[in-house]
Amino acid sequence: MATDFTRLPLRGFQDALNVVVESPRGSTVKLKYDTKLQAFTLSRPLTRGFRYPFDWGFIPSTEGPDGDPLDALVYWDVPTWPGVVLPCRPLGVLLVDQKKKDSQTGARERNDRVLVVPVNAPRAEGLSSYQDLSRRELEELEHFFLAVVHFADKDAHVLGWEGPEAAERMVIQYALKKD
Repeated sequence: MATDFTRLPLRGFQDALNVVVESPRGSTVKLKYDTKLQAFTLSRPLTRGFRYPFDWGFIPSTEGPDGDPLDALVYWDVPTWPGVVLPCRPLGVLLVDQKKKDSQTGARERNDRVLVVPVNAPRAEGLSSYQDLSRRELEELEHFFLAVVHFADKDAHVLGWEGPEAAERMVIQYALKKD
């Protein structure tokens, strides 16, 4: 029996957020977990010349406004593999607004990205918030997220950054209710 990664526990080691890696750092393609196949599938290649700067994935047992689990970018200096589950703590959230899937009217929806760091990332021990990153690094992350969806007809806009408390509130707000 295959594992449904979207239904893994929200929290794990040290009550940290579990993050399932879809596209590892350095990947030039966007991989996506397909719940029907219970497998990682190719979503699309990234724009030529781009690669994921960090591991990219989702927070299981959540469902955001776009109907998918909340997106997460794992800020650390090593790549993993699709399907790896990392216990992480939030640094903040990049607020993103984009054209709603299959919208004929141009309706918009939020598709925020939670910035996290693994609890066992010794070189990131001094990080407690997205504000600990340089302005340049934050702008590069914003640019990356806008550039990789430029040709996907999503018309994305960055609305700004919020801290780790806002990320925690978002996770709680979009946590799936247990039956």
